Amino acid sequence: MRITRLTARIGAEVGGVRLGGGLPADVVAEIRRALLSHKVLFFRHQDHLDEGEQVAFGRLLGDLTTAHPTMPAHDENAYIFDIDYLGGKKVDRWHTDVTFVPRPPMAGILRALVVPSAGGDTLWASTVAAYEHLPAELRDLLDRLRAVHTNQYDYARVVDADDPEQSRERYKAFTSTVYETEHPVVHVIPETGERAILLGYSAKYVQGMSAQASASVLELIQDQVTQVENTVRWRWAAGDVAVWDNRATQHRVVHDFGRERRRLHRVALAGELPVGVDGRPSRAVAGTKDTVTV
Repeated sequence: MRITRLTARIGAEVGGVRLGGGLPADVVAEIRRALLSHKVLFFRHQDHLDEGEQVAFGRLLGDLTTAHPTMPAHDENAYIFDIDYLGGKKVDRWHTDVTFVPRPPMAGILRALVVPSAGGDTLWASTVAAYEHLPAELRDLLDRLRAVHTNQYDYARVVDADDPEQSRERYKAFTSTVYETEHPVVHVIPETGERAILLGYSAKYVQGMSAQASASVLELIQDQVTQVENTVRWRWAAGDVAVWDNRATQHRVVHDFGRERRRLHRVALAGELPVGVDGRPSRAVAGTKDTVTV
């Protein structure tokens, strides 16, 4: 197995590995170690993978979750979340997956099926590096903050879409059950003890602050997370696989591929309850559903 760093702060390309459910235990252990170190790993030329083998590989890394708490799974496969874009404007903001439930996924496995001829890259940002490069005084402040996350995202982005009616239906399904969870703004990665920022576009306000102050603080932190020095950008080819630590990153798609199709399948691994620097765990505010393992 060959591991090549892509940037100093985040990302590595892994070669010499044929992913699937039959990987030896020592290779799986090395992938886990590399993921903790680099936050996101990229595997080229995994064209042999199908849904079953993607799921089988995921099981080697941990327990799987249902595809999404509110959105339907792909066909009858309870684990596959189908990300299928065919042109048009989409929600394209930085996020950590499914932070509106108490236990967000620990990791994601994304497999490219159809990619546009140009554009459609995905960006990842290290929330660990973002935290580490803040001034000490700002780190001390963030350590004490807690923010409420919800699946009720900005409806204005829906009506701005190329197909507003389709987007409304998707929004209706996405928010069929409203979830709100209070998370620490900074949580501790159990395996490494690293501190990571836990925000993204699902974070709506900071507890104990006015709306204006909360919005300003969230914008300030997000600007730090998405500094280019904290990011890595991946140009997809069909058959590529990305595995990322959802606890230590944010990501977003770049919608620069016109009206071409872009389709990927995601599998998610179950995560633990985030715990803040002060030892206080996340807690549900509205809705009780977890990222359910099946």
